Amino acid sequence: MEDIKSKIIDYIRRNRVCTTEVADCLGKKGVLEDVMPINRGHFKVGNIKWVYANAESNWDVHEQIISTQENDVVFIEAFDCGKRAIIGELVSKYILLYRQASAIICNTKFRDAGALLRENYPIWCTGFTPVGCFNVKPKQDLDAQVKAEHMAMYDGAIAVCDDCGVVIIPKEQHTEEFYQKLVAIEEQEDIWFNRLDHYKENTFEIVCLKNYLKEK
Repeated sequence: MEDIKSKIIDYIRRNRVCTTEVADCLGKKGVLEDVMPINRGHFKVGNIKWVYANAESNWDVHEQIISTQENDVVFIEAFDCGKRAIIGELVSKYILLYRQASAIICNTKFRDAGALLRENYPIWCTGFTPVGCFNVKPKQDLDAQVKAEHMAMYDGAIAVCDDCGVVIIPKEQHTEEFYQKLVAIEEQEDIWFNRLDHYKENTFEIVCLKNYLKEK
């Protein structure tokens, strides 16, 4: 499993397979809804290190990110945190520079926008707010079943991040079959643009009729 996972990550990285193409390979699925880059031009792909924030506290985030490995994409998932920012400049710097993570993705907001933009950090989230979480231990932990389900779903999955957003390749898709889908869609894109640029076909002929498949 790890060999094919590494093969998929390496292929996406070397060929800069965009989130649009990856989502197509997943059957038009896999997007992390409403999550967008705070800085343009970054392309990141890697193993997901899943961590969580709970009950308007980022205590658990501070504790969990210590085990981040080099090149991980740290996915911070917030539960019952309202519209509060989960982390800001300090934690982002620790994750990206000191733990050498590839990127940070989050399903809610960050703070310290000026610093994060100035440092051009590879961060994907839903926006900014100056109001952050509390750094105190929550009185009640995240529900054990929810934690187990989301850990199984995201930790060890693959995240692909670019200017269009974030797409997650689930672990059950870390297969040779999915790898071949990535190769095929890259070849298809080359053909489609060749038909547009050199054959001057219209997009109905290219995408819908697929006239190129009828040629010998």
